[in-house]
Amino acid sequence: MAISSVQILGTGQLLELQRRLRAAGHENIRSSMQRRIRRAAEPLRDDLQSTIRGLSIRSAGRGSGKRGGRSPTTRPLRATIAGAIRISVRTGGNPGARVWVDKGLLPPDLKNMPQVINTGRIRHPVFGNRRRWATQTATPLWWDKTVQRHQARMTSEVARVVDDVRRRIE
Repeated sequence: MAISSVQILGTGQLLELQRRLRAAGHENIRSSMQRRIRRAAEPLRDDLQSTIRGLSIRSAGRGSGKRGGRSPTTRPLRATIAGAIRISVRTGGNPGARVWVDKGLLPPDLKNMPQVINTGRIRHPVFGNRRRWATQTATPLWWDKTVQRHQARMTSEVARVVDDVRRRIE
């Protein structure tokens, strides 16, 4: 399964609630609601970041007589991906919280790496040599499993926020 953004939606309820808040002019309640929805998504973002930072990526190793050494890049792969995980809260046409990988923050050669790592199999040229390839393995579905652990908590948290706001404006 490919990495997709995670969205916690109660679209109908949130849309109706946002319309009522705008009509009533409750800007502070609206900003409070956005802040609370963002807070509901922060533990998921933090867990995704710590999961990718601690993810073990293994290789089969070198055969006897093979040369090897340190990577020629100083760019830390897992930390780079962790730094690109973002949260956005929308209250417009498709309201809710969204946790996603911002590919704009990744270097051009790593744009698809979160999805590739999520498959559990990373195949790449050895030090850029397209005639020699290496295969490395990682824990498959790291994104999906982490999201599943948080989904119920986030859904109930957003529902509680919506109910609290609804009570405040009625």
